[in-house]
Amino acid sequence: MIRSRKRVLVTGGAGFIGSHLCEELLKRNCEVLCLDNFFTGSKANIVHLQEKKYFEVIRHDVIEPFLAEVDQIFNLACPASPIHYQFNPIKTIKTSVAGAINMLGLAKRVKARILQASTSEVYGDPQQHPQKEGYWGHVNPVGIRSCYDEGKRCAETLFMDYHRQHQLDIKIVRIFNTYGPRMHPQDGRVVSNFIVQALLDRDITLYGDGLQTRSFQYVDDLITGLIAMMESPQGFIGPINIGNPCEFTILELAEMIIQLTGSKSKIKFLPLPQDDPRQRKPDIDLAKTELNWQPKIQLEDGLSKTIAYFETQLRENF
Repeated sequence: MIRSRKRVLVTGGAGFIGSHLCEELLKRNCEVLCLDNFFTGSKANIVHLQEKKYFEVIRHDVIEPFLAEVDQIFNLACPASPIHYQFNPIKTIKTSVAGAINMLGLAKRVKARILQASTSEVYGDPQQHPQKEGYWGHVNPVGIRSCYDEGKRCAETLFMDYHRQHQLDIKIVRIFNTYGPRMHPQDGRVVSNFIVQALLDRDITLYGDGLQTRSFQYVDDLITGLIAMMESPQGFIGPINIGNPCEFTILELAEMIIQLTGSKSKIKFLPLPQDDPRQRKPDIDLAKTELNWQPKIQLEDGLSKTIAYFETQLRENF
């Protein structure tokens, strides 16, 4: 029996990024299986999709084997914010490593193409700026962030070894800082922290001197990049950076959010956490060349949409 629709599995599909990906795949006439254990994912992120005929939600943890007939797998499952991945670091690294093994085994069994959602954290506190895909990184293997950083690095190794040993059709994407609606209000990430604090007129807690830099991409740009990578020719496997190369200091971000919200918040400086990178900026030449992709949404426009989302969330929950 020949299916007319691609059947796509999204692990972590009820999360911030996963829910946006599920939504876009449905718009592209795919049949979508959303797999999530709901540790950081939320039913609220996907409730509007559950009436869709070709959308299915499955409560499952990727550290356990899973069987399904699918054409493509987006492996997004893993806590991604420091508060969440440091809450249970052993479970975090098991999600990255055992989860990758289980999804790669599934892809091998059903001959599916599989994409690994890796991270800019594989570069650690980089000594190369901006970061190119060929840079091996500067990561502390025994620090408090290593459960996430090294877990993702190991997952990339597993993907490459399955590709070399079993000729598996793989894709590896390194995702840089992403923000937008459906971020968790208490995820500890800088954009959500600053927006919630500003909307409540609380002190904006800024770690270090505020001169460390980040590059922020709006979630819609990321989703376009993920799908472009999944649909790229079989010979191109990555890894590839997907992020916004426009660099801002954390202090500039805080000041922009105060201005956009009209907040009375003051900026409060706190000590810098262990192993927090000083600079983070992607080199996206490879994405431009191979995927014809680059981000389109400016930071101020994306922040305005994200602020509107959090305003609604705060009204409903306070």
